[in-house]
Amino acid sequence: MMKLAEILSRHKNEWILIEYSKLDAEMNVEEGRVLAHSPRKEDIFSILPRFKGKNFTMEYAGDFPKDLAVMF
Repeated sequence: MMKLAEILSRHKNEWILIEYSKLDAEMNVEEGRVLAHSPRKEDIFSILPRFKGKNFTMEYAGDFPKDLAVMF
């Protein structure tokens, strides 16, 4: 398991699928395991069905482009 800050620093400007093992009181990921990473979010979306039933989150390790909106 790695701390979120370490995961983000290892995968700069990439989308990261993380199986989390520890959350803080506000439900933010504190640590977890990288399941996949890619500079293209489509690559991550395409493999999501493989991880059904796992506790995961998708993070972006960089600055969001000004024209990008994220909704869940």
